[in-house]
Order: sequence, then C-alpha cells, then structure tokens
Amino acid sequence: MAKIPIYQQPVSTIYQALQTDDHGLSAATVQERLAQNGKNALNQQKTTSLLQKFIAQFKDFMIIVLLVAALIAGLTGEVVDAIIILIVVVLNAIFGVFQEAKAEEAINALKEMSAPNATVRRDNVVTTVKSDELVVGDIVLLEAGDIIPADLRLTEVGSLKVEESALTGESVPVEKSAAVLTADDLAIGDRANMAFMNSNVTYGRATGVVVATGMQTEVGRIAGMLEAADETTTPLQANLTQLGKSLTILILVIAAIVFAMGMWRQAESLIDMLLTAISLAVAAIPEGLPAIVTITLALGTQRMAKRHAIVRKLPAVETLGSTDIIASDKTGTLTQNKMTVEKVYQNHQLVDAATVDFARDNRLAQTMILSNDTKMTPDGLAGDPTETALVQYQLDRHYPVQQVLTDLPRVAEIPFDSERKLMSTVHPLPDQRFLIAVKGAPDELLKRTTQLARDGQVVPLTADDRQTILTTNHDLATQALRVLAFAYRIVDQVPSELTSDRVENDLVFAGMVGMIDPERPEVAQAVADAKAAGIRPLMITGDHKDTAAAIATRLGIMTAGETQAVVTGAELDEMDDATFAKRVKDFAVYARVAPEHKVRIVNAWQQHGKVVAMTGDGVNDAPALKAADIGIGMGITGTEVSKGASDMVLADDNFSTIVVAVEEGRKVFANIQKAIQYLLSANLGEVLTLFMMTMLGWQILAPVHILWINLVTDTLPAIALGVEPMERNIMKQPPRGRQSNFFSGGVLGGILYQGLLEGGITLFVYWMAITYPVHATASLAHADALTMAFATLGLIQLFHAFNSKSIHGSIFTVGLFRNKFFNWAILIAFALLAMTILVPGLNSLFHVASLNLFQWSIVLGASLMMIVIVEIVKFFQRRVVK
Repeated sequence: MAKIPIYQQPVSTIYQALQTDDHGLSAATVQERLAQNGKNALNQQKTTSLLQKFIAQFKDFMIIVLLVAALIAGLTGEVVDAIIILIVVVLNAIFGVFQEAKAEEAINALKEMSAPNATVRRDNVVTTVKSDELVVGDIVLLEAGDIIPADLRLTEVGSLKVEESALTGESVPVEKSAAVLTADDLAIGDRANMAFMNSNVTYGRATGVVVATGMQTEVGRIAGMLEAADETTTPLQANLTQLGKSLTILILVIAAIVFAMGMWRQAESLIDMLLTAISLAVAAIPEGLPAIVTITLALGTQRMAKRHAIVRKLPAVETLGSTDIIASDKTGTLTQNKMTVEKVYQNHQLVDAATVDFARDNRLAQTMILSNDTKMTPDGLAGDPTETALVQYQLDRHYPVQQVLTDLPRVAEIPFDSERKLMSTVHPLPDQRFLIAVKGAPDELLKRTTQLARDGQVVPLTADDRQTILTTNHDLATQALRVLAFAYRIVDQVPSELTSDRVENDLVFAGMVGMIDPERPEVAQAVADAKAAGIRPLMITGDHKDTAAAIATRLGIMTAGETQAVVTGAELDEMDDATFAKRVKDFAVYARVAPEHKVRIVNAWQQHGKVVAMTGDGVNDAPALKAADIGIGMGITGTEVSKGASDMVLADDNFSTIVVAVEEGRKVFANIQKAIQYLLSANLGEVLTLFMMTMLGWQILAPVHILWINLVTDTLPAIALGVEPMERNIMKQPPRGRQSNFFSGGVLGGILYQGLLEGGITLFVYWMAITYPVHATASLAHADALTMAFATLGLIQLFHAFNSKSIHGSIFTVGLFRNKFFNWAILIAFALLAMTILVPGLNSLFHVASLNLFQWSIVLGASLMMIVIVEIVKFFQRRVVK
C-alpha cells in the first residue's frame, strides 16, 4: 500500500489493507488504534512560561555586555552605577516579555477552530464523534458545510465539491469523484478522489475512509516541515549584535589605554585609575540603547496594531523596513477569495456586470437564482462559492431574489454532475406551465440549445449566433474568468422521467456570466506604492497559469503579454537550485506551485542577498512564511498553522496594510538610527572629555557626573527620538537591503565628527574656566571649571538632540516642535540637569559649585554652537549629494 499511491488504488484494496469495510470499525478497534497511533491532531507548538520568556531576554549580546559592566562596577564600589545599569537591563527584559505575551494573546484570539466534530459510521451505526478521536479506517460521512477532519480516500460521491485553497492555493472549489486515478505523481490539487484535512465541503455529499490522521496527513506533513525549519536572524538582530561587539572591543581598548597611561604617569593610585577606567566604560556603553530600541519597536507595534497589523516578534517591525521582495500568496491575500460576477453576456452583448439592470421577468436573472442550491441563512449565503456569487450579484443589484424563490418554488431537479456539466431545476409558472432552468458549461449547454432569447423575443439559434457565443466564452476564459451559461425551457407538464435526455433539450439560450475571484480594490495601489519604494512584489499561487497571469496583470505585478515572467511549479521542478537562483529575477508570477516550491523561491532570493517578506493565509504557505526574513500571516482567513509560522499577522487580511507596515518599519529603523547617532556621539563626547582630561592631568569628571548625564540625556530624549514623525521622502528611497546597518547612510561619520565636536567644546569650556577664573583660589577655580564642563556636556547633548531629529535634513525643515513627547523630554531633562547645580544640597551631593550669570552665558553659548556647526555641516553634505 505504501508503494502505490492511495489515489491509484481501488476502494476494495484500501479496505483490505486498513482492515475495515462500509460498516465501519468496531469500538474496540477504534480504542486500540487510538492507543497505538495517538489522537488525530497536529503537534502543538511548545509554549514558554513568563519566566522562560524573561530569562530569554538576557541572551542578547548587548545585554550580556551591560551585565558584565554592572558586575565590575559593583565589585569596585560603584554600586549606584551597577544598580542603574541593572534597572535598565531589567526594564528592557520586561518590555520584551510584555510585547511577546501580548502578541500571543492577540494570535490566540484570532485562531479559528478546526473541525470540532465528525460524522462517522461505526459498527454500522452513524454517530458524531470529536474529530481528534478519528482513526485510520474510520468511515466518514461528508455534506455541504463540513470541514474535512482527516485525509480521506473517497468511496462514494454525490456531486461533491471541496474548497482546498488553504492547502493548494486554488480558489475555485474542486470537483471530486470516487474513481481510481491512473496518472503518476499527481499534485495535491489534482487528486480528485482524495479529501484532505482542514478543507471545506462547499457542495454535495460523500463518504470516505480515513487513510491518514494527525501529523501523517498532508497538513501534518507541512507542519513537520515547519518544525524542521531554522529560525531566521533579522537585520535588526544582526545589526545590534554587530554594534554590541564593536562597542565592546572599542570600550576595552580605550579603558585599557586610559588605565595604562594613568599608571604610567603615576598620577593616581591603582584603585583610582581602575575606577576612572570603569567610569569611562560607563560613559562609552550606551546602556539605554537596548531599552530605547525595544521601546521604539514596541511603540511601533502599538501604532501598527491600530492599523490592523499584529506583530508577534518585535524585530519584525524593523525587518519590514528593509524588505526588498514581497512574495505574496494570491488567494485571499491579493484577491478576495470570493467569486464575483464581473461580465454578463445577453442579447449578443458583453457588458460589465455592474451596468446591468435586470427586469423582474428576465429569464437570465431568474435562471441564475433558480438553478442554484444556495441557502439564504441569518448568517448570510451558504453553499458553493460559484453559486453564492450568482445570488449575491442579484442581491447587490436589488433584484427581488426571495420573491422569485417564493413565486417559483422548485418541484423537481436533475443535480449537477461532472460528466454532463449541467444542472437543471423545474418550477411551476402562474399559467399552469413549468419553467425548466438550466445552467452549466457553455459548450455543453449549447449542444442542447436550439433557440435564443433576444430583446424579449425567442428566435432560432443560428450557426453565427453559436459561434459568437463560443468566441465570447473563449475570450472570457483567456482573461481567467470562469464562465457559466444559462438556458431555459417552458413545458406544459413535468417530464415523467427526470433524465438529461428528456429534460435538457430544445433549450432557449438566455446568456452567460463571467466570474472571477477578484483582486482586492486597494491592492493595485499598494503594489504601485511598493514599487515606488523600490520593493518588488511577486505573486505565488496554486491557481492555473492563465488565472495567475490575468490577476497579476490587473494588479500591476507584471505587464500585459509578459508571459516569460510566469513560471509553473512543474517548470521549477525541471530546474536545479543553481539554475533557478540565476533565473529567479526573471519571474514575477509563480503558478500551480507546491509548498516546497515556495520555500525554494524564498531561498533563491535570499541567495542574492535580498530581504524577503512572504505573505499567505494557507497551510501551504507556512513553510515559506517561516523561511522568509519576515512571514506575514492573515488573521481572518489564515489557518492556525500559517499564523504560528508568521512574524506578523494582518488582522484585516488587507494587503495594503503591508505597505503601511513597510512604511512603519522604515520609520522605526530611521528613528533607531537617529537615537544611535545621538547616543553614540554623546558617549563619544564623554569618552573624549574623560580621556583628554586624564592625559592632560586635569581634574576629571567623577563617575556620578557621567552617570547623571547618561541617565538624564540617554533616556527621555533618546526615547523621544524613537517616536519622531516620519520624514516625507521615506517611501521614495530604495530599500536598505541586508548589507546596510545602523552606521550606513553617513551615520558613522556623523557620530565621529559630532562626538569630537561635543568633547572639544566641553574641553574648551573647561580650559576657559581654568585660564580665566572667576575665583582667585585654585580649588574654587577647578570647582567652577568642573561644574561648567559638567553643565556644558549635559546641555550640549540636549541641544544635539534637536540635530538628531534628521540625519541629513535641517531641523528647520523637519519641524522643531512637531513631536510633543520630544519637547517635554527636553524640558524635563533640562530641569533634572539644572537641579543638580541650582538646588541647595544637591550641588554638594554632585560635587558641583554655583555659577554666576557670566559663567552660565558661556555654558549656554558654547552648547548652542553644537546646533550651529552641525547645521553648517549638513548644509554642505546636502549640496554634495545634489
């Protein structure tokens, strides 16, 4: 049985192999198989406790560096330094845990129940059981509306149609049969005698035998692929790791040089120089950076949540900002996953469906409703998507659907079957005659048609008429529209034999409709916006090539006639990985693909160094969602498996939300970059000040000075930079790509010259205070100089925060006071800094002196020079770029 595919085996052989029959299994056999094989359920993803989540936050390299710094500070007596660093680290961990837990709650709220129950025949008795209690060999009964609870080999079929888009990506329900299939290596979507777990029955009824449960099903196989997939490292994580390592090396080198020079000069004792080196390390380490990055990301997730994008992992916010490729599933993501009438053909005219206004007695309108099994329920229309689309179209046109169904009740029918491709229903008319309403495939229906309804008259159907109808059908099909034809016949009495030969002949052709799973109305603009931002959108679908190409052209993903841009899964199978990697840039649309193909597509782009985002809602999308740099799941139509594999979930299933998320991601990265430039240039200024004071033999700033400046200037202002409004041209710039980092785009140069400038100005103020003292005694002069240097170093950083509102733009164009949080942050930081000098008692605690008006004017004037000089530099930078 394992060697020959199940779809190629007759039912009798399968029954024999599974030791079952039409009567079903006995209760004893069911219990035995449950004990042996386990429940019919997928493996649950391991959840972590709050404590485990909290501990996991301390695995980050920068956090480890800070913990080591706190340990050294504590061992050498700088307990306050150690406590402050530990508070920052713990707050960072709490932010991370809070966001992760909040995201899990949102995802759990979005999860949909899979088939909770199943109808089975056991011991020749039909009963309802929980779906997780199914075993191999169970006989399952299906009807319209059921969710298929396991993988089944169908044994009896009555006009069964199954919607398998979650598994195959094909939006149109698949017609099923119980016949043995002979072809080899059939794709899942072509296995017509199989029904797969988590698919939906849209029409008809059937009986099947369970051939696989749980992780052995097709859905389970994909879930297994997810478990085996490696987690990807986001650009943000890579950048922070790189930054942490670089800073650690730099800090150790500078601290070692200062310690060695101090000991060589013998100006301080061993302990004092060790404390000086630690003070310098405290000044160099941006201990607030992890918290600022986390807060900026968390605030970004809050803004995105308000716009229906739920972030499961914080770094995903920033990753979207560096995205080069968005590989999107078609069904339900780019399209509505809802068949819609788009074209109507009647009176020998093809028109847009929206322009048609049917009269009450129009036979085409009546036939669309009557030859239809759609049920009108309090929750909406239920039934086959194609049939519900016909009724919904009439409801949208305010046609009296319910009145027609009441006035013309169904008294007989010939159900649809896949061989004749027709369906007929019989309805009594007010004049005691009967209306036979027929719908089906145009070519099959025309074989039974002899007349034509035109302008309210019935006329003979000519050869030219027939050819025109067939040509129109072909034209609509090439546009990927699904075409249904409608005809009718009026008879004096219901035929005694309800057969196709007796009923479906001498018909009057009423018209045709062309239907399609239409694109979401906002997606075309979203695609255009993505392209303008330098992002390449791709379509990946299980649909046929023509359908995929038509939708992609309408959306602007490819241009009309660009057939070479479309490739199928079968064609991908003929390429090895090396060949595909070379040609991947040629393809914009991937049709009729399997889950393995989607992973290959993602990997091929990643080999070119591209940051790939993958969107999808089906089980078939999950492996690629996990393999991509960022997986984007769908909250409404998405399966539980696809949501679990995603980094972000769109609560409204709206593709345009992705462009909003990209925009937010770019803003988040830009704001983190601003905060990093601000923090590192400030810390470089502090390091330079301490280093030069040590080298020159001046009285150096104490650890409490550096710690207070860091606490005041490295927190609120830096966090405020993280919520700066988006700069106007952010979506007109090309993606940063995988190779960029926080120092790209002139940030490193800015950090260096701005840090040198801060340190230079601070040292200049100290020199002035020593050279031109206000007080006569050396001790008071040094106290004044140290206080002025302390005040200048603090104020200069607050003024520099205004420079950091844009990397290259002038502060007069980005808006000085647009960010209210930033304004308050600067005022609060200024007050905290001034308190240490102006408030009696605090100045002695901080070892600073009171300053007179002249000294304050020097401090303020020198600090303001930071804005003036940086604005001049930016002006020339912009001129060079132009």
